[in-house]
Amino acid sequence: MTERGTKVNYLAHLGKDIPAGLVVFFVALPLCLGISLASGAPLLSGLVTGIVAGIVVSWLSGSELAVSGPAAGLTVIVLNGIETLGSFEAFLLAVVIAGFLQLVLGFLKAGVIGLYFPSSVIKGMLAAIGLILILKQIPHFLGADDDFFGAMNFFQSNGRNTFSELGHAFSSIEVGALIIGVISLAIVLLWDNPKIKSNKVLSMVPGALVAVLLSIGLNLLFVNFMPELAVASTHLVNIPIISGFSDLGTELQFLDLNALTNPSLYIVAVTIAIVASLETLLSIEAIDKLDPHKRRSNTNRELKAQGVGNMVAGLLGGLPMTAVIVRGSTNVAAGAQTRVSSFVHGSFLALSVFLLASLMNQIPLSALAAVLLVVGFKLTKPALYKAQLKLGGEQFIPFIVTILAILFTDLLIGICVGLAVGIFYILKANYKSPYFFHKEEHRDRELIRIKLSEHVSFLNKASIVLTLDHLPNDSHVVIDGESSEYIDYDVLEAIQEFKKTAHERNIHVELINIGDVAVMDMH
Repeated sequence: MTERGTKVNYLAHLGKDIPAGLVVFFVALPLCLGISLASGAPLLSGLVTGIVAGIVVSWLSGSELAVSGPAAGLTVIVLNGIETLGSFEAFLLAVVIAGFLQLVLGFLKAGVIGLYFPSSVIKGMLAAIGLILILKQIPHFLGADDDFFGAMNFFQSNGRNTFSELGHAFSSIEVGALIIGVISLAIVLLWDNPKIKSNKVLSMVPGALVAVLLSIGLNLLFVNFMPELAVASTHLVNIPIISGFSDLGTELQFLDLNALTNPSLYIVAVTIAIVASLETLLSIEAIDKLDPHKRRSNTNRELKAQGVGNMVAGLLGGLPMTAVIVRGSTNVAAGAQTRVSSFVHGSFLALSVFLLASLMNQIPLSALAAVLLVVGFKLTKPALYKAQLKLGGEQFIPFIVTILAILFTDLLIGICVGLAVGIFYILKANYKSPYFFHKEEHRDRELIRIKLSEHVSFLNKASIVLTLDHLPNDSHVVIDGESSEYIDYDVLEAIQEFKKTAHERNIHVELINIGDVAVMDMH
């Protein structure tokens, strides 16, 4: 079921969801491993979380397109948590407790917080993620990066930063990796061509799959015939080889209940729960903006799903998880339609651990970097900057400040800075004009009139969205902005998105003096 009460035919979209899930898998595989490495955790722990997120959380999630997994934004928290608690086994107990706290937050309906993130900040976050993906993947694309594949922070573990790493990369190019990267990028771009998309056979095969398989073949050719071009093992995917349950038992670690008496355990658990929940709500709000069908996710259900996911992951020896914007945006860009794509990605992660590890370990990271370069560009298209600039300073300044803050710090700090700037403009706009929201129903209850007040600010977005989401099916809704001198862009966007999808609930929408807005498009 979707949040608007319409049934989803999951079988009808398999032709798009399975290829999309495969693309997300190729992106998620090195990210899971890289984040484990950066967190000081066992290499398999990130894959465990990715598998649980795909196979379990996808069906519990409040979103059709979000994809969960271990998040780069939590690496510092995980690293410090393991050090504080003295062992990874004790940290796993904190992950389970954090999951329980998230479950409680879901039942307390704390997901409404997601509606209070300004549109300019969310779009700034998406654009920043796009820029970071491009900047961070160029060194891997060149075969010259010794930092982990999932790195997202400005300052890196090897002492360099995002920009100094680029200088180092261009002075240490690995020619074989670059050749593979260029060919992979060309294939991914070619597969975006309308002629390929219109071909029934080729459109069923993800461009990323073709690029990855060809990259493996090219590297094998280099190894056998041109060893000087062979990609170094440090620039290949590296999954632990599991040949049986004994190996699995050796690789996995399980929680230590003795840590229950340690007061620090609960501080770490609360920290994980808060940060993971915020990152999830931010990602869900961003993915909703990218969704071509403009479905609105159930954020309370998402918090419950994340809670269950973290409890299961902690019990199985995995890292904490969140809904991850890199995976989610890749999912949308790959053409996913439903949660099946996330499930497919999790299933392939499980297969890669138990059956395909040897094959996966032959994939050059430069080929996977090529996939992320395309995703990054789609998130930070020049058209997005132009559109935000046209909206004026109240939208553009928080947008650009969010981008710069995320680019030079990390996701959560950048979002906080962007929110602070956004709130300044909101308070400035609300200084003189109060807001009044009035809903009028006719006696026959078939016509619902929503009359907006003189000044409608972003602060009113949550109540308006909730009102629209709970309007009865088969009704005629009139949204009247005739008396409004100012309607905030975020509110206009919410109203227009409601109008676009109202027909799914057989609601006829009539807008009076409500301006149109441009809605972000990934395609």
